[in-house]
Parts: sequence; structure tokens; C-alpha cells
Amino acid sequence: MTLIKSISGIRGTIGGNTGDNLTPIDTVKFAAAYGTWLRGYAGKERLKVVIGRDARLSGEMIQSLVVSTLVGLGIDVVLLDLSTTPTVEIAVPLEKADGGIILTASHNPKQWNALKLLNEKGEFLDAAQGKLILELAEKEDFNFASVDHLGTIIKNDAYIDIHIDEVLNLSLVDADLIRSKKFKVVVDGVNSTGGLAIPKLLRELGVDVVELYCEPTGHFPHNPEPLKEHLADICDLVLKEKADFGIVVDPDVDRLAFISNDGEMFGEEYTLVACADYVLGKTKGNTVSNLSSSRALRDITEKHGGTYNAAAVGEVNVVIKMKETNAVIGGEGNGGIIYPESHYGRDSLVGTALFLMLLSEKGGTVAELRASYPSYFMSKKKIELTPGLDVDGILARMAERYNNEDITTIDGVKIDFPENWVHLRKSNTEPIIRIYTEAKTQKEADVLADTIISQIKTIAGL
Repeated sequence: MTLIKSISGIRGTIGGNTGDNLTPIDTVKFAAAYGTWLRGYAGKERLKVVIGRDARLSGEMIQSLVVSTLVGLGIDVVLLDLSTTPTVEIAVPLEKADGGIILTASHNPKQWNALKLLNEKGEFLDAAQGKLILELAEKEDFNFASVDHLGTIIKNDAYIDIHIDEVLNLSLVDADLIRSKKFKVVVDGVNSTGGLAIPKLLRELGVDVVELYCEPTGHFPHNPEPLKEHLADICDLVLKEKADFGIVVDPDVDRLAFISNDGEMFGEEYTLVACADYVLGKTKGNTVSNLSSSRALRDITEKHGGTYNAAAVGEVNVVIKMKETNAVIGGEGNGGIIYPESHYGRDSLVGTALFLMLLSEKGGTVAELRASYPSYFMSKKKIELTPGLDVDGILARMAERYNNEDITTIDGVKIDFPENWVHLRKSNTEPIIRIYTEAKTQKEADVLADTIISQIKTIAGL
């Protein structure tokens, strides 16, 4: 069982001992630290915070703890209840709120939950702000409100519909054009809130929707990370239904993956590539993704006359780089689409609409679309950390070993070879080292990953 405290929030497994897991006491302490920090940050006494959650089994419990804690601090809460991460992000500025909290462990299995923290723009906090909250939680120096100054709870279950309206009103989304194509799409909502939001958006766009695991019960029918090895059911159903393609989202709906009409993975790395292809064809500009994302985005960006930039892993880092470079679209290779015209957050609803526009204008099948892009193959592996392992030392030795190559160290170690690359980094959300590789064939990517893993294990004495 695990509790991970980081500048991006607090994430842990439910149950167990205080301080070692995400227990009710840890939840209350961290929510109180956020509320206390927010009062100083906003510089006013009466605050408003938007709260939403995915459908995981612990969600109601964690939500009640967080909401009650904020109310106890004298903070008003706008409660969306079952929602999505991007929906909460757009709700914060629309509500003129001072911040927001999303209760989700994203792609982690059902035993996990987390608090993701937002500022008044509906964007994730930066490292300095996250550090202050961690310090406040450690000190437990909280000043709760008297009975006459408790916060209030305002329930609002309309925000998924509002979010959909925002997507339909984007300048590059022509709903009538999409409706005219009469697409048929299978949706795997992993029994979380994507099963509410994505089918509803698709039906507004005239799509014939086949639902798979779209009941928000929180009982995930497979590992909720949208990777090929977890998605046999939707791949089979796309073929059986003769659908145009399939859509898979993670539990909080900020990661988006497609299944091609032939039942094969479109490739989560290519979600951003395809959406960028459409946006760059309409709007000249730059793109950003993180260091672990495919070179294909760089290729597509340069084809359209733009400039590609890489950021450290983490949505907040990508957003900072996007603002610095005036990027018109960006995101992460794990299927996260950030489209600034909507908001600076990964949004599967926005990504779905942009992808449908690309298909509507280009014609042809999804498999043909995928074949039109530069072909790269990725391997994503990991090594479990053991107590006392000097991870930073291991990464430094790997950088030294390959010091004749193009090395980037803004986030772990990335080694760029002429025909492929490897990125090694400590996860911010799990006790592991991630090893990402990319090459022109899957075999080359897998061999490179296995070689690097073997070298790390030798250095670590594993």
C-alpha cells in the first residue's frame, strides 16, 4: 500500500495506516492544507472551490471528506459530483471560483485515489505552489471557521452538458459536417465518467454509439490505463459492429485512445498527432509535447511549417512551455490533448471532436489515416523501485555512459540516438522508474528498452 505526496497533489491506496496510505485522516489533512494555501493565495476571506470526481469505488467517501473539510474552513463548494477532469477545469473559471479539486487517480487501478489541485484558471498548480501545500500539510497549522462562518455546498450536475456545449462551439468544430458523415463509434468508458460524457457528446454530433463498459459503477472491467494489452474487448467489438472506429478513455477522461476500423490500435501517441494535423491545417503555429512523446508530432508540425518544442513530463510543464511558445495545440503522448482555444488542460472531449473533424474532411478509413503518418513504434516499460535505491545516481551513470549522444536532463535522462531514443525517469505518481523507447520498428524499440533495463539492473545490483 502506498501514499505518494508530490507537488502535483497527493495520491495513494485506500485503507491501511495513516501516513502510509490515503486514509481519511490523510485526505482531510491535505484538503485542509490546500484550502489554507488558497486563502493566502487568493488574498480574500470568502472562497469558492469546484469539486468533481470520477466513478471509482472510494470516490464518494473521499469526496465527502474533502467537501466537509473545505466547508469547515469556511470555503463555499460547488459540487459537480460525478464529472471528468477537463469538466472540472472548465467549470472553475465559469463559476468564477478560486480553485478546484478533482478526485481521481487517473489511470491507476481501483484501489487508488487522489486529489488533483487547480488554481483559479482551472489549471494545475506549479511546483512552488505544490511545495507550499506539502509544507502546510506537514505543519498541520489550520484555522477552521466558527459555526457562523462555515462554507456552503451548491450542487450542480449540469457541467458535463455545459462542457459539451463548449466543445460544440469551438471555431474548428463543424457539428453539422460531422453529423452528415453518420459515423458509428464504439466507446469503452471503463465504467467511469467517460461513459457518461463521451457517448453524450457523440450523440450530439449525430454519431451512432455502441457502448461498452459505460455504466459509472467504478468496477473497472480491465486495467484502466488505455494500453493495447488491456483493450481486447473493444478491439473485437469494433470489428463485430463494423464501426468506423473505437474510443477509449481513462477513468477521469483526460487520456484518449482510438481503435482503428480494422480492430487495431491507432496508437495513443498518434491521438495528439492526428488532432495536431487537423488544427495545424487550419491554424498556423507551434506545438509542444513532453520528452516521452513520439517524434511523429515534430514531423507533422514541421510539415505544416510550425516549430515543435519538448517539455518535461507533467501537464503543468507542457502548459508552461505552450504558453512560452504560443503553441496552438499540445499535450502528452499518452493521449492527452491540450487545445488552448478551449482551455489549458488535457481534454478527451475536445480531442474526440477534433478527430471527428479530421475524419470528416479527409475521408477514408481510420486505418488509412494512421498509415499516412510517419511510422514510429514505442515501448513503455518500468522497473519497480526498492527501498534505498539511489535512482538519481543510476540515472546520472546512464547519462555518463551515453555522454557521446544527445542527452537531455530536464526530466530524468533522455538519450537521443540518430534513429531512436530512450527516456528514463522516476514516476511522479508511482514508485517506479519508467523506461520509454521509440524506434522505426516495434522490435527495435523493445530491444532498446530491454537493453537499457539490463544496464540499469546491472548498475543497481538488481
